[in-house]
Amino acid sequence: MKRVFLIVVFFAGSLNLSAQTSFDFLQLRISPRAAALAGTFVSNYDDPNVIFYNPAGLNLLNGSPLSFSFLKHLAGINAASLAFSRNFKNIGRISSAVQYVNYGSFTRADKFGNALGSFGAYDFALTIGYSNQLDKNFYYGASVKFIFSGIDDRKASGLAADFGLLYFFPETKWSFGFSILNAGTQLSTFGGLKEKLPLDFKFGISKTLKHLPFTFFASLSGLNNVKGKVTNVFKTFAFGGEFRMGKSLRLRFGFDNQKRKDEVIGSSPGLAGMSLGVGIKILRYKIDYAISSMGEIGALHRFGISTTF
Repeated sequence: MKRVFLIVVFFAGSLNLSAQTSFDFLQLRISPRAAALAGTFVSNYDDPNVIFYNPAGLNLLNGSPLSFSFLKHLAGINAASLAFSRNFKNIGRISSAVQYVNYGSFTRADKFGNALGSFGAYDFALTIGYSNQLDKNFYYGASVKFIFSGIDDRKASGLAADFGLLYFFPETKWSFGFSILNAGTQLSTFGGLKEKLPLDFKFGISKTLKHLPFTFFASLSGLNNVKGKVTNVFKTFAFGGEFRMGKSLRLRFGFDNQKRKDEVIGSSPGLAGMSLGVGIKILRYKIDYAISSMGEIGALHRFGISTTF
């Protein structure tokens, strides 16, 4: 029963759903750096995992970066992602990414409760993205996702696209990003009932300070789902910060107001919505770790390693 409860929390709380949708794993934060910064990555421009938040940010990457991330979730749920990007002269930057979630093993039983073995469940998405320069300091990007889900011998699939814009001021290190994520449809379903994909409009800013080794991030998510007063849009805010402690060490923190509200149990949210992280550079490799609190529910641990070719 506890396992079932935690899986319900995974879908309804951790992924911040506002309506019945399919392929909600697309909103899962797997990258430890992005998670440590509370998902405020829509204005990012120096990490290949930005493909999951705003494909326009990919165009400012240097070299050909490769990043692997692993998430240890609750109730035996594990997830991983792989992102790669490469620039092609006179064409633009082409990127690709894979997301995979394994929900573990479940007991198969008949209507009388007799065990008949076990079965598994998984989600998988393959993303291909493109980005280029639109004007001076102005960049655009788009990506397409092929999505698959499986429960035992039943399968579902979908097709979605992401679109993004990024404006970056190199002199002052201000960055502004806007993206539309998961615009698409199901191609096949588990039970014949089509559901919407988790469409998400995001806006974010970031600023690297001139006289302090610190970058500040802030974002608003779910802008397409805001109802009621216009000021309600600010209830979805999140912010984070990254300190550069020399060339080899990064310290990070973040706060997500929406997750803090979604993950509260009882009268106090505890540390829900808060996250911390650290990044260490060893030779040509960057190793990242993040912990995100879900209050009384528990905490999520993420690990990652990246390099540039």
